[in-house]
Amino acid sequence: MKVLITDPIADAGIQRLREAGHEVVTDYDVEGDALLDAVSDANALVVRSGTEVTEAVFEAAPGLVIVGRAGIGVDNIDIDAATDHGVVVANAPEGNVRAAAEHTVAMAFATARSIPQAHQRLKAGEWAKGDYLGTELNGKTLGIVGLGRVGQEVAKRLDSLGMNLVAYDPYIGEERADRLGAELVEFEECLERADFLTVHTPLTPETEGLISTDELELMGGGYLVNCARGGVVDEAALAAAVENGTLDGAAIDVFKSEPVDADNPLLTVDDVIVTPHLGAATEAAQENVATSIADQVMAAFADEPVVNALNAPSVDQSAFPRIRPYIGLAETAGKVAAQVFDQRISEIEVSYQGEIAEEDVELVTASALKGVFTPLEWQVNAVNAPSIAEERGIDVVETKSRQSADFQSLVTVTVKNEEDSLGVCGTLFAGDDPRIVRIDGYRVDAIPHGQMLVARNYDRPGVIGFIGTVLGDNGINIAGMFNARRAPGENAALTVYNLDDHVPQAVRDELLADERITEVKYITLDNGDEE
Repeated sequence: MKVLITDPIADAGIQRLREAGHEVVTDYDVEGDALLDAVSDANALVVRSGTEVTEAVFEAAPGLVIVGRAGIGVDNIDIDAATDHGVVVANAPEGNVRAAAEHTVAMAFATARSIPQAHQRLKAGEWAKGDYLGTELNGKTLGIVGLGRVGQEVAKRLDSLGMNLVAYDPYIGEERADRLGAELVEFEECLERADFLTVHTPLTPETEGLISTDELELMGGGYLVNCARGGVVDEAALAAAVENGTLDGAAIDVFKSEPVDADNPLLTVDDVIVTPHLGAATEAAQENVATSIADQVMAAFADEPVVNALNAPSVDQSAFPRIRPYIGLAETAGKVAAQVFDQRISEIEVSYQGEIAEEDVELVTASALKGVFTPLEWQVNAVNAPSIAEERGIDVVETKSRQSADFQSLVTVTVKNEEDSLGVCGTLFAGDDPRIVRIDGYRVDAIPHGQMLVARNYDRPGVIGFIGTVLGDNGINIAGMFNARRAPGENAALTVYNLDDHVPQAVRDELLADERITEVKYITLDNGDEE
């Protein structure tokens, strides 16, 4: 097989492919029409972030089996086009976890002891020993926002150095956190208790600007470290907080815009340490991602499971047409369930009733998990969703029953913790027309597409009219709605609106200001962006 590599990767990955008998061609300057010519007879394409893998690339490469990203991010790869052309897209998310964790620890020490500042002054000829009084990490409290792969590795390292660990992550179980020595707390408490705060979340619409002026004031001193994603921390707010003494210091490896702008306020504050996105910049990390992607390329060539495939269904080809419509339905039900529940999740149950219960639904269940985890995992997919559940200590239960009282087939995704649970049921009308038919026990008939508003309210005259008026006054068109109570005479109601337009936070706040409305959840389903 021919493997084309268009961005530099470690020699270990190239050597592994050649030792397996494959032809490896490296061309690190190819782009445009030249790229289309180069890939025309390739069976695999290996890239990093420098190559744009577009629809045109897939059209030009009829023999392409897999595109491998030697790293995590796949923003430069058109995954939908890859799927349309039957090409597997895989990345290497594990290879740089340790490197990122170690850089986070290094940055914590650097800001606590003012190491770069003291270094610079000594290089300039100043013996400024009396100007720096550092902070020891031993005995201090580490707040971790996001206890995923990197967050867990940071927790292990700093726990062994004598730090007390508190963590905010609504998608990890208590048992898993306990094994790491971390106490799970709510977001605000995590900030208030942290002497050092480290951030390990993806950049999503939900996490963008997650930590800004108000959140930094909750810390009341201490240090912030961000080696995860730029944009999660408001850079102007952080610069101001360090400069005015709200924080003692900060260490930042990632920026909202990279390469960083020359006028970025973080660059001018003495007590803010900055590095140019070095989290994965170690020889071991680069070798790990190169060999990982080489192994996945060879697996794809051998028609074996690709461990980190982002778009490859694992199901018998003859059964796939029967379950295919339920894959998207289950994912959407998971998204809606997680967003409406809005609590820590310790268990996810996916149940099948009717004809669908007779099928192999492993991929459907994985898609339901993907829907639940999408808001907090930037690389979640139907292949890795089960392992994410295991890593986070979340139990996954799958049940089947051939009996279905109301529908030919019914898929229900239920999210639970020790105290509460919420289920979302979906079915197919006329073969492949998806519908959400129950939310938290309320019968609805919602089209799982586009934008949805889910409101809980007291069942009183005028509430629906009020909501419609507020939406209309703000230029938001209602495409459809369904109002329901669990039982006749019940005071509580739930209403689902299908909308044509985005619902700004100010509009949601206006709705919630009415005492008759107890909860408003806005969900965008098209691109996996939830609010």
